[in-house]
Amino acid sequence: MVDIYSSKFAIILIIVLAGIFGLQLMYNSNNNPLIDAETCELYIKDSQINAKQYLNKFDSKCIEFKNLNP
Repeated sequence: MVDIYSSKFAIILIIVLAGIFGLQLMYNSNNNPLIDAETCELYIKDSQINAKQYLNKFDSKCIEFKNLNP
């Protein structure tokens, strides 16, 4: 039986949770499109050439917000 009040258990739990969080950050940063603030166009960051690759799609909420605040 594992004693949840032991320091070894706490350290192992922190390492496991930090690992899961790190994997989520790596996975999400590569796959989620970002929004260009000036044009509201969606893009992904190409890590090989360190440039934006536009997807020819626009975020409707961003466009509505820009239309409300000229």
